[in-house]
Amino acid sequence: MSQRQSSRRGGSRPDMVPEIAAAVGFVSSLLRTRGCVSEQQLQVFSGALREALAEHYKHHWFPEKPFKGSGYRCIRINHKMDPIICKAASQIGLSLPQLYQLLPSELTLWVDPYEVSYRIGEDGSICVLYEATATKPVSSYGMLTCKNQMMLGRTSPSKNYIMTVSS
Repeated sequence: MSQRQSSRRGGSRPDMVPEIAAAVGFVSSLLRTRGCVSEQQLQVFSGALREALAEHYKHHWFPEKPFKGSGYRCIRINHKMDPIICKAASQIGLSLPQLYQLLPSELTLWVDPYEVSYRIGEDGSICVLYEATATKPVSSYGMLTCKNQMMLGRTSPSKNYIMTVSS
């Protein structure tokens, strides 16, 4: 079976690589900012997370319908650690209590075809980490993504809102 046929069936495809790279880079940068994890550990963590996400998304990646499977692909920390992050962190010996100290207690990371975005906190703004254009028209079939559902009831500014502070 060709790679092209595989992607039509929702299988793994090489072009999920930039989305996974954006997600891995973001989570790794959160660990890096605390300064408790060495660069070598970060490289091992990044590789383990990249492999885990590729495996997890293998049959849940639909570039022709990017919203399909959005909830499945969502990485979530909500006072409960996402199991995929736990799995990657275990490769470098990070315990669950250490992860809770190093990562935000409320984090949502959406990894969808053509867009990776995140929100820290329940009422935080949604920020886009990666965005690409689809090569052919994309249809949502009227479905709401996990992210769009959150935005419907949000009270905080949209991601396009620019806040300035003067002194």
